[in-house]
Amino acid sequence: MRLLVVGRLSGQLATAVKMAMAHGAKVQHVERGDQATEQLRRGQGADLLMVDWRIDIAALIAANEAERIHVPVVACGVDAGPTEAAAAIRAGAKEFIPLPPEADLIAAVLSAVADDERPMISADPAMKAVIQLADQVARSEASILITGESGVGKEVMARYLHQKSKRAERPFISVNCAAIPDNLLESELFGHEKGAFTGAVARRIGKFEEADGGTLLLDEISEMDVRLQAKLLRAIQERVIDRVGGGKPVPVNIRIIATSNRDLTRSVAEGTFREDLLYRLNVVNLKLPALRERPADVIALADHFVKKYAAANGVPVRPIGEAARRAIAGHRWTGNVRELENAMHRAVLLAAGPEIDVEAIRLPDGQPLTGSTYDAGPAGRAAQTADAVSRAHVGQTVAQMEKALILDTLTHCLGNRTHAANILGISIRTLRNKLNEYADEGTAIPAPQSGVAMSGYAA
Repeated sequence: MRLLVVGRLSGQLATAVKMAMAHGAKVQHVERGDQATEQLRRGQGADLLMVDWRIDIAALIAANEAERIHVPVVACGVDAGPTEAAAAIRAGAKEFIPLPPEADLIAAVLSAVADDERPMISADPAMKAVIQLADQVARSEASILITGESGVGKEVMARYLHQKSKRAERPFISVNCAAIPDNLLESELFGHEKGAFTGAVARRIGKFEEADGGTLLLDEISEMDVRLQAKLLRAIQERVIDRVGGGKPVPVNIRIIATSNRDLTRSVAEGTFREDLLYRLNVVNLKLPALRERPADVIALADHFVKKYAAANGVPVRPIGEAARRAIAGHRWTGNVRELENAMHRAVLLAAGPEIDVEAIRLPDGQPLTGSTYDAGPAGRAAQTADAVSRAHVGQTVAQMEKALILDTLTHCLGNRTHAANILGISIRTLRNKLNEYADEGTAIPAPQSGVAMSGYAA
């Protein structure tokens, strides 16, 4: 993990830095907030800022965000009481570390805030086969495309590949192509020169240069605009980039890993993804199976998450009861590992007895996980209830029932995506992905705030 310390490096702060380094952090240091922003702008990236509470934390975060730099902040300091700690949190710090520091606290905060410790947990043959292939190709320089449903652990696999590669001691930089607007993604990837566009007050180093010598993860590559794909293709082929507004090519030495939860071959056929770019990215394909396709992993992951979140929340590790294990193993987990992780985090907080029972394992809508048969989440449960009342839909698949429920709910909400997602108990992004799938199939989708169907859907 890359740690940037902001403040005068003396006394107890220096001790805290030594403890962080002992836990594997690579530390850089500046004394002022503006120096921190400038260092980040120059591409000397960080995964976490440890900032003296006397520095204007709100101003530092605002300056970073103005440059579209999002790095979590942990405040720390000597002679800070509850009032000062609360003020630092209100200013935007994720945590407050009192000094003199405790080694266990430093380790816990670094792990919780940076979330670097995401080991590859697997007990199922289907997943072990993928990991074996990953081990074979990790030390190569080949570009790798990781595919699979949302939540299966594609970024975890990407980090695993980096850690096993020859570049493990160099940066691992991740860019979520779906989370950055198209008009900003080019600058985010390739950087820009001062004056390249309104608001470009200084040169900004992009993620390609920040990852130089290491690995660049292009997360959800399918969401990248096709016009930007041409520039990405050149960067991968020639290992040079052009900053926005720049006139001089910049050489880069990186390994590319990309992820997608879409069928890119289908995207190529539809004209939304370049075929030549797919060939460049897909030298090796690692397809991660859905959690329901690797049942032996479910309990192994559940046990791991219980230990992780018990430590993060300072509560005792309770074993998972037998009835709870059966319910966990029988649930469909349509959100995959991400859904399981959230459920076990809630269970750690809600468990009251000597073990985690079924009542402590709650779904996002607050309902307990009581069934032992495969459950397709809130939409699937509602579909199953409707089927139990009336057998009119016998013969339909769960996917068809889920689709009908989602579209009926959206129509009921007059096309309001947020309201529909809340009723269904799923995220707005999951809903949009489902609607995109249905639109790709030619299904008419209710337009926002209308209740009237339209033939396409724009996410």
